[in-house]
Amino acid sequence: MSNSTQREWRFYLDDMIGFSEKVLTYTDGLDKADFIASGLTYDATLRNLELIGEAATHIPDAVRDSYPEIPWRLIIATRNRLIHGYLGIDEDTLWSIIQDDIPELLPRLEEVRDDTK
Repeated sequence: MSNSTQREWRFYLDDMIGFSEKVLTYTDGLDKADFIASGLTYDATLRNLELIGEAATHIPDAVRDSYPEIPWRLIIATRNRLIHGYLGIDEDTLWSIIQDDIPELLPRLEEVRDDTK
């Protein structure tokens, strides 16, 4: 893997970290009902979840294979479901992603970043 290629995928990894941080910041202090009713916060959070999945598509398979504890395929599949299923997003699942999955994902992404500097 050339340096320029390696550097490029790292930008996407940094994006994933940044988008995850935004999700947590935007939803901090909200309960599910407040989140669902929040309008702009809901939309911004949803967009950042989509962007996490989009950025994940740019992480090379070799890197993904080196970090199997990160559910890369699920992240990408979730992005696809959010983008293509906007009329039927399950709010319980969405809230679970925000409350459970993103807080677990963020330190794992930071570990990949730190390991690959």
